[in-house]
Amino acid sequence: MTEETPGFDEKPDVPSGATPDDAEPQAASPSSSGEGAAPAGDASAQIAGLTAQLDQVRKALDERTADLQRLQAEFQNYRRRVERDRIAVKEIAVANLLTELMPTLDNINRAREHGELVGGFKSVAESLETAAAKMGLQQFGKEGEPFDPTIHEALMHSYAPDVTETTCVAILQPGYRIGERTIRPARVAVAEPQPGAQAVKDESEAADEKDNGPEEG
Repeated sequence: MTEETPGFDEKPDVPSGATPDDAEPQAASPSSSGEGAAPAGDASAQIAGLTAQLDQVRKALDERTADLQRLQAEFQNYRRRVERDRIAVKEIAVANLLTELMPTLDNINRAREHGELVGGFKSVAESLETAAAKMGLQQFGKEGEPFDPTIHEALMHSYAPDVTETTCVAILQPGYRIGERTIRPARVAVAEPQPGAQAVKDESEAADEKDNGPEEG
């Protein structure tokens, strides 16, 4: 008689109508175990935090860019100021030097007018005038040009019937300028129209026009 080991031939209770597979325990699904992907709320919070950090970085970058642009503008203004001051100082120094040379240049002009500019003195004088011209010195003032109080200084005054406006009739001392800056005005003798001469001229012109008018048929 064979002995049966109790429990080996026994089958687990299976509900009626169920298959044997139903009796096997089911593996727990990842979703039911609580492990796996992080909740959607945590991801949104991380994105929001990164966005805030990015905004801060962009704001800081904009501020640094604005600071750099302001510094560049200030530096450019500083360079222009320094260059303008440098040119002004140079012009003042040249003007002061040439102002000291003007009496010598006047003597050279007088000597030339009297025919005394000859020999070695002529060479020296011409070299000095050339050097002054290279430094930007320009001489101005001519007989017959209209009188301009901004560049002329009238030392003598007279009337003349052959002028129609105040005119420079003699240049007593030439004027000098550097660029647009007048160092010394031209010292001149001026003549104004003869009082009443313009009225007589106008009457004469009117009479001529009347005499030369069309004849009646």
